[in-house]
Amino acid sequence: MLFNPSKLLFSFTLIMGIIITISSNSWLGAWMGLEINLLSFIPLMIDNSNSYANEASLKYFLTQAMASSLLLFSIIFFLNYNLLNFNTWNFNFWTNLSLINLMLLIKMGSAPFHFWFPSVMNCLSWFNSWMLMTLQKIAPFMLIFYSFNFYINTISLLLSLIFGAIGGLNQTSIRKIMAYSSINHMSWMICSMFFSMSLWMNYFLFYYFLTSAIVLIFNLLNIFYINQIFLYFNNNLTIKLSIFILFLSLGGLPPFLGFFPKWMVIQYLMFNNFFFILLMMVIFTLITLYFYLQTTYSAFLMDSWNLKWNIKKIKFMMHMNLSFIFLSFISIFGLIFILLYF
Repeated sequence: MLFNPSKLLFSFTLIMGIIITISSNSWLGAWMGLEINLLSFIPLMIDNSNSYANEASLKYFLTQAMASSLLLFSIIFFLNYNLLNFNTWNFNFWTNLSLINLMLLIKMGSAPFHFWFPSVMNCLSWFNSWMLMTLQKIAPFMLIFYSFNFYINTISLLLSLIFGAIGGLNQTSIRKIMAYSSINHMSWMICSMFFSMSLWMNYFLFYYFLTSAIVLIFNLLNIFYINQIFLYFNNNLTIKLSIFILFLSLGGLPPFLGFFPKWMVIQYLMFNNFFFILLMMVIFTLITLYFYLQTTYSAFLMDSWNLKWNIKKIKFMMHMNLSFIFLSFISIFGLIFILLYF
């Protein structure tokens, strides 16, 4: 990736597409940014050595192209050709917000339009999966904030909670577990947008850090399935403990760092009397904690046989123990430092 000029070029244009979308003052400019972002991500997904990645890129392109075309149709039709300003509302207000929000929910893989998301992510490399879970959600979330429809987003919030929690059960692929985890976290991000953009930004930054830390570990050690955690790390409890702590933090279990953004959202929900939504979010987050524990609990407590080449690989990766310890330290004590700061 670092030594491939074409990959660097497409990565740059991908970031530029996101910047164009979030800084645009017109719907047409925002749509153009989304298209630049899409056409930059497709070449990054393609891998000649992996036919599954090519299949995933085709699925992703078809889904995103359909959503983009319908988004452009709704913009042109309901804005009555007034494409120059977000504040031009010469159309049926509720119908427009519903259609635009639905298309944006499709683009970022939120429920009930999430079915493409785990299947695409299961065929990608960890780097592309990381981009799909983090960077590719920024632009749609910003546009949803510009045209927020409370009822549509509340339905998507509740369905993302349910499908994100239940879908991750009994999965053996870590990429699929992370995909359903991302769907569940999207419900919390949508909920944070009920109140303010700063609350969403805080939640997204914490989610970005924890997801990046987990993906970094799995990418460095080339882990894609749960049984590989058994095979690799019997002689290295540091890596096992790091993965275990980061998963618990991503699940929002106190006193880990990942609890802080959920704590803020819970406070806003309580102050504004959204008790039913709060109850649903807490219940289904506990289910996500269950499959996080399922991923690492048995591997952490039990021993299994090792292959000789795995032992050699463990010795080769010993120099990364300090970085894993550092990530675990932030996850454990980050919440304490934040509370002391405030």
